[in-house]
Amino acid sequence: MNTSRDLLRHTLATLAYRAGKALRGAPAGFAEFRISESSRTAGQILAHMGDLMEWALSIERGEEKWRNSESPDWGQGSERFFDALGTLDAYLASEAPLNVTPEKLFQGPIADALTHVGQLTMMRRAAGGAVRGENYFVAEVTAGRVGADQAAPRREFD
Repeated sequence: MNTSRDLLRHTLATLAYRAGKALRGAPAGFAEFRISESSRTAGQILAHMGDLMEWALSIERGEEKWRNSESPDWGQGSERFFDALGTLDAYLASEAPLNVTPEKLFQGPIADALTHVGQLTMMRRAAGGAVRGENYFVAEVTAGRVGADQAAPRREFD
């Protein structure tokens, strides 16, 4: 890695890897699960994660636009998130100009999405569909691999 842009792309790959674990194999009805009456459902959080990635791309393109999406079914929401992540990664991999620094992009939408992955992981445990812990330091995370198809875990634990 030579640039902040490269590190940002690795961060997106890390987000994809961790999100993949939280999204795959969710229990039936998990999209409607919520921790309390005042909290978002898992599906609403997933929709928000897709909104964040689309917002990040719009920021970098210099045409900042936010939208609050409805939460589709779990499969559609997951597909939308990974598609948006892939589009953002492709933009960052290109020679297209960045309209904000990688640091600003990280501190806003990307860090927010990482937080939500953690929320979904905790919600999975509360809903009876726990995600196995893992030594993420040894995980196979590669810049550019930002889709739902990720490497198998190398060292999981309970």
